[in-house]
Amino acid sequence: MTTSKQKVDTEITKKDLRKVFWKSLPFEISWNYVRQDHMGFAYSMSPIIKKLYKTREDRAAALKRHMEFFNITVYFSTLVLGIVTAMEKKNAEDGKEFDATSINNIKASLMGPLSGIGDSLFLGTLRVIAAGIGASLAMKGSILGAILFLILYNVPAFAVRYIGMMQGYKMGTSFLDKISESGLMDKVTKLTGILGLMTIGSMVATMVVMKTPLTFGTGSAITKVQSILDSIMPKLLPAMITGVIYWLLNKKIKTTTILILIIAFSIVCAYFGILSA
Repeated sequence: MTTSKQKVDTEITKKDLRKVFWKSLPFEISWNYVRQDHMGFAYSMSPIIKKLYKTREDRAAALKRHMEFFNITVYFSTLVLGIVTAMEKKNAEDGKEFDATSINNIKASLMGPLSGIGDSLFLGTLRVIAAGIGASLAMKGSILGAILFLILYNVPAFAVRYIGMMQGYKMGTSFLDKISESGLMDKVTKLTGILGLMTIGSMVATMVVMKTPLTFGTGSAITKVQSILDSIMPKLLPAMITGVIYWLLNKKIKTTTILILIIAFSIVCAYFGILSA
């Protein structure tokens, strides 16, 4: 049973949520090609982790949990941060009764759908409209063009980020309470894990580029090796190279070493005409 002292220690206030919101503003400043927004997410969660976990080991485990791969349209990052804050609170209160792996499962399952909405809404629509209005004024020599562009784009963007933080936490709290009472936590964990793997799989198919220009035969009978591979399974080579990299990571080989191996492998294969862009 949770004691009254524990309840006070794990109480998340609006002040705590605002701390996460402010820390999320430089969310993409540490973006990288390996795990993308992982450091921004962990940094944003640091006030919550510091409040919820009292031992050095628990805090380290929580930070390590959020150093996994994560990528999302930054304007919806706070929505996920709010939901994850509620999950971290539940984890701190329930201890071993709560499956901490479900936290990363939820993150992985949300980043794909939310990024699709965020890119379409902000980058594909709002930015274009704001830029069009701002440019039309700027072409007339008015400084209001730049000012209006910044206002039209950033006010909605900041509003969505702030509201997302607050509502994400509320949604997460009520959702976790309901599934805990109904005993659905194990099923939700499994389903979000499957959805998360599907999201990562789709990213492999769209973001990993690997083709071969090799052919055999002559004249009209020439056959492209890439066509044969695509007939077996589309994106077979990207899936294979991803599997090899995953195997190397499981062997505890450093990321920098793997990157150097990839660069060397790509240069050699390109030189001998085995692979192409």
